[in-house]
Amino acid sequence: EVQLQASGGGLVQPGGSLRLSCTVSGFAVDESVIGWFRETPGEDRAGFSCIGKREDQTYYSDAVKGRFTITRDNARNTVYLQMNDLQLEDTGIYFCAAGKELIPASPLLPLWYDRWGQGTQVTVSS
Repeated sequence: EVQLQASGGGLVQPGGSLRLSCTVSGFAVDESVIGWFRETPGEDRAGFSCIGKREDQTYYSDAVKGRFTITRDNARNTVYLQMNDLQLEDTGIYFCAAGKELIPASPLLPLWYDRWGQGTQVTVSS
């Protein structure tokens, strides 16, 4: 059974850090593109980071570049997202998803991802 489970969310103050995990079963993380997406009330789900089949294939949106880092542990079949210097606008429900191929022109478009997990809530508040 294919499953993706995002975890590690929580409440953090501005400037704080969290590490999210996306634990995968049913397929190998290094045979797919794994992306991270955020959903906030009134807005479409938006992608902000992904990692391709090669570990050096990483992409970030401008909003998180320099603050977030995506990594992968093939032995644990898990993708991590280290989030530093969190800001109020980072608040939302975070999802991980898997896609078959990396589309370099638009790697963070939700359309390319066909397997989704349940989200984890991240709240940045003082």
